Amino acid sequence: MKADARDIILKPIITEESMMGIMMKKYTFKVAKNANKIEIAKAVEEVFPGTKVAKVNTINVRGHKRRQGMNEGYTPSWKKAIVTLAEDSKDIEFFNDMM
Repeated sequence: MKADARDIILKPIITEESMMGIMMKKYTFKVAKNANKIEIAKAVEEVFPGTKVAKVNTINVRGHKRRQGMNEGYTPSWKKAIVTLAEDSKDIEFFNDMM
């Protein structure tokens, strides 16, 4: 069963560091843990028409240890993708509105 593009790209990551990457056409997203680089690239091109993905870097982020009183636990682990667009690609308007 093929995953829908919106099931692969879960949400954008808006941090100071990820905003710095926008100038170099690097966009950061939280993605499905089982998605590979090829699926992520196709999903970005499908969700944001006019974009051409040049490169995808993925990072598996471990859950952080948290405690509340005597109870300890971990936040869920997740996957982050940094998508670099080609030079002739159209920008993603959602991120441009943030700046």
